[in-house]
Amino acid sequence: MKFLFLGIGFLFISCYSLERDCTRFHTGRFEFTQIINGELASSVFTRDSIYEIEVYEGVIDTAKIRWVNDCECILTKLNPSSNQDKRPIQMKILSTKANTFTFQYSLVGDSKNRHRGTIKKIK
Repeated sequence: MKFLFLGIGFLFISCYSLERDCTRFHTGRFEFTQIINGELASSVFTRDSIYEIEVYEGVIDTAKIRWVNDCECILTKLNPSSNQDKRPIQMKILSTKANTFTFQYSLVGDSKNRHRGTIKKIK
């Protein structure tokens, strides 16, 4: 009986897999919404094969994007305004849906402070 439950459990787990079609999200126009200091904030960014250009509260920020593999990239700001901004950001796409992807990100080398979010492709 124990093996029956294990077999059924394994069947359900093996049938469930996350979609990860990451290359669809390498270029385009995107929106990222998050809570900052208790308020909902949104930024819009455009990505091409080399750069990511973000607009947040009227400020434009440009980063160079380097894809490590289809689902992981490193973002390095071109004009950092602080020492914190000089550190590159590592981003990993965890799952994808029709026009959104869930990702995790952290400063390169700081795996203890990972954050997650969802980004929507708007164009």
